[in-house]
Amino acid sequence: MIPLHRLADLSARDLAWFQPALDLLDALPSTADRRLQTFLSPKLPLYIARAPGRLDVMGGIADYSGARVLELPLVCSTFALVQAQQERGGHCDIATRRAKQWDFFSIDLPLAEPVALAAWFREHKTERWASYVVGVVQALLARSAVTGGLRILIDSSVPEGRGVASSAALEVAVAAAVAASRGIEIGAAELAALCQTVENHVVGAPCGIMDQMTSACGRQDRLLRLLCQPGTIEGYDDIPAGFRFYGIDSGVSHAVSGADYGTVRTAAFMGQRIITAETAWRGDYLADLTPAQFAELGRCLPEEMSGAEFLARYGGITDTATVVLPERRYPIRQATQHPVDEQARVDRFAELLPSITH
Repeated sequence: MIPLHRLADLSARDLAWFQPALDLLDALPSTADRRLQTFLSPKLPLYIARAPGRLDVMGGIADYSGARVLELPLVCSTFALVQAQQERGGHCDIATRRAKQWDFFSIDLPLAEPVALAAWFREHKTERWASYVVGVVQALLARSAVTGGLRILIDSSVPEGRGVASSAALEVAVAAAVAASRGIEIGAAELAALCQTVENHVVGAPCGIMDQMTSACGRQDRLLRLLCQPGTIEGYDDIPAGFRFYGIDSGVSHAVSGADYGTVRTAAFMGQRIITAETAWRGDYLADLTPAQFAELGRCLPEEMSGAEFLARYGGITDTATVVLPERRYPIRQATQHPVDEQARVDRFAELLPSITH
């Protein structure tokens, strides 16, 4: 279960991690926005969770193909402050600070099923930011018999659209705080998997598991070694003395829900389907192939193929987060080879890392 602590029991170092949320809480009564002044009650229990963004040190987008990745949790993080309301039924009220202004969203409880929520948010694109929160709330409340509304206040220092897992930090922070407020027992890895499912099927972003696992299970100044089959923590590697990892903002926005990411992911699963249909290989994950094996098996792969041609010849893919679009052309060979080469590169880095530390 996600551990719960009273603030009075935290060490000075641990308490410092939560100081931005406590400062925000102290400032609410004097804020100019009256909706914020009374958003949280001083008379009801309050649950605060913190979830960090992550730096993808090694592994990239190959997590959906079962790759090994090395991830580092960042100092920048998202806070979720959750308070259960006493009335039956009620609402899920959300307030979040985005781009230096506050956005609000409210939805009646109980919530609809994920498919219906996804359809609603597709039709209301300006409210899409709330789908990350509402989806997590729906998934957790389905596990609880406790009734009553929720109020969720969110603040974050994780940059949006910069490839450092702002959505995962949001999901994990909200999930941890909501679970605590409802007395739901859930471990960190299970919570991460729940958040990934929400992002895939409510938000509609075909992400892998590494972002949520790093945010939920990462450790300060340690590299999380994660095998995404589907999400096995292999260990935590020390960062060699004198070494630092930096993420440099390219200025180019990143979105897992974007067409480019979805096209590459779909193409990788198309390539896997072609290999299993045209050769004797029957593996579950592309990343399990060595470069030498791929050089042999990949001969059957076209450089690119239309979705219509693929569907006519091979029927479909095993991926549950994407679909093959008949009108789109897919870079089959390149997308299929990437997880294989990436896995070899990560394994080589992981092999060399211990020798650097000594």
